[in-house]
Amino acid sequence: MSLGETHLVEWKESWRDEYLRWICGFANADGGTLIIGKNDKGESVGAPDAHRLLVDLPNKIRDTLGIVATVRAIQEAGQTLVEIGVEASAVPISFRGEYHLRSGSAKLQLTGNALSAFLLKKFGRHWDHAPVPGVSVDDLSAEAFKRFRRFARGRDRVPSEALALTDGPMLDKLQLMDGGWPKRAALLCFHEEPERWFTGAYVKIGMFRTGAQILYQDEIHGDLFLQMEKTLDLLFTKYMSAWITFRGVQRVETFPIPYEAMREALLNALIHKDYASGIPIQIKVFTSGLSMWNQGPLPEGWTEATLLGHHRSQPRNPDIASTFFRAGLIESWGRGYEHIMEACRESGRSLPVVKSDPSAVGITWTWQADGTGEVTPEVTGEVTEQVTEQVTEQVTEQVVKLLNALGPGDHSAAELMRTLELRHRPTFLYAYLQPALAREFIAMTIPTKPNSRLQKYRLTAKGRALVGHMRRET
Repeated sequence: MSLGETHLVEWKESWRDEYLRWICGFANADGGTLIIGKNDKGESVGAPDAHRLLVDLPNKIRDTLGIVATVRAIQEAGQTLVEIGVEASAVPISFRGEYHLRSGSAKLQLTGNALSAFLLKKFGRHWDHAPVPGVSVDDLSAEAFKRFRRFARGRDRVPSEALALTDGPMLDKLQLMDGGWPKRAALLCFHEEPERWFTGAYVKIGMFRTGAQILYQDEIHGDLFLQMEKTLDLLFTKYMSAWITFRGVQRVETFPIPYEAMREALLNALIHKDYASGIPIQIKVFTSGLSMWNQGPLPEGWTEATLLGHHRSQPRNPDIASTFFRAGLIESWGRGYEHIMEACRESGRSLPVVKSDPSAVGITWTWQADGTGEVTPEVTGEVTEQVTEQVTEQVTEQVVKLLNALGPGDHSAAELMRTLELRHRPTFLYAYLQPALAREFIAMTIPTKPNSRLQKYRLTAKGRALVGHMRRET
């Protein structure tokens, strides 16, 4: 009591029947003690009518909440207090249809998704474990099963004889059936349209210029294995620019985020997402960074430091996690974020920042827009000092394509877009043209009127030197 109010202790000056909610909250959490006769400052003021409370409260608690609490008188500072001891309940306890939970030194009333998750946990179940009546194995995607078998083959996490089974028996071997119905995890992993049941079960990627100004976006739908593959493909072919460097005659493409780190972050999001939230995984890409936010809070008592350090594996969706483990795509030791950091360190990339709030977890990478400062390329070979300085500058693949498209003479933006087979003007402007102008590889023919309809572009001496060197080396 001297330590103050905690998740196990609450003080009240006098008894009110509404405090049955606090007792309910203790029973639904780790148990605790409600003390009548102490004020908010922790001063013992005595419990009014303590003798009556000792008689009435045991019956009132039993009749209202269905639990037995210990009620006894204690002496402190010359005052009589009433101490109500509550044990943690193995089953959910309600107060007149309401469910309350002690968290920290506060009492929370559980509703919506939080209540569903609490009830499932109390009964030893979890959200993705629940079956979905009315759906058969025949409704699932044959292509999704092929993808799973392709991943799992040779990983020794699913017996070869199980992989050889037809889809239904294999799903049962993976423990994704319950009472003849596929579980929620089965629909997310193997149905081509899981959003029929789970709104927001997809990934959303957007390319942003600054702030909220979006240039273009994509949505990736389908089973979770397909979402993983298509999202990674889009990120590394459409959204992130590779920096081009040379080691002698060898051309090297380097992305600002290592593939393994991005893959691990995406897998974490797909597996730990709160699919009851109705909110998709959101990935925002900028010229100088990427952030991924995933709906679903950290496990109770965890912080960002817990996530980044050594910790036990505690997946939000154990059946989904088990399926990805059987496919050989993840480990089961709670080392996902350690792998992300290791991949970044080994490749010399900036480490991401992990943040969380009461409803979501996010991971963010930042880098310089032109790639400088992130890698130190090894440039070797017989080249002049001037060309060495130029080729060691890290250039995006899009800029390289633009420079190669710029032949002799002047070219309009429309001509360049046709040569590059681009139709989306914002992509051309922000991924190709502006970076090349900023690095002075190209110049405007009318620099005083950048938006003139007569504007054209030509290679500078710096740009011609770089193009010439790249062509000689290739």
